[in-house]
Amino acid sequence: MSVYTPAEVVEETGFTLDTLRYYEKIGLLERVERNAAGQRRFTEQDIGWLGMLRCLRDTGMPIAQMLRFAELTRAGDHTIPDRIKLLEEHDRRVEGQIDNLQERKRYIRNKISYYRSVL
Repeated sequence: MSVYTPAEVVEETGFTLDTLRYYEKIGLLERVERNAAGQRRFTEQDIGWLGMLRCLRDTGMPIAQMLRFAELTRAGDHTIPDRIKLLEEHDRRVEGQIDNLQERKRYIRNKISYYRSVL
């Protein structure tokens, strides 16, 4: 099994070391294994989980909901319907954000068009 140093995880995920420590502290990231010297060693599974957290965070999911998702995931497969519901709700919020950005984009393009017309 491959293991990764914190620096490699930072490079792979884009999270800072402080964020990794914080996520571990609050329970978003399960306890990370350590080597004999006490240095954190992350697994492929940790990297995969951090990828999911990156997606949720980048799409604006609040930490409280991320924690709920983590709790449901760790509870086992019987929580899959609840996870689907949580992700569907988040997906609807993301879709609303996209619609809002599309509207703003049209406004900006109209303004660009206007300014070009007066040149």
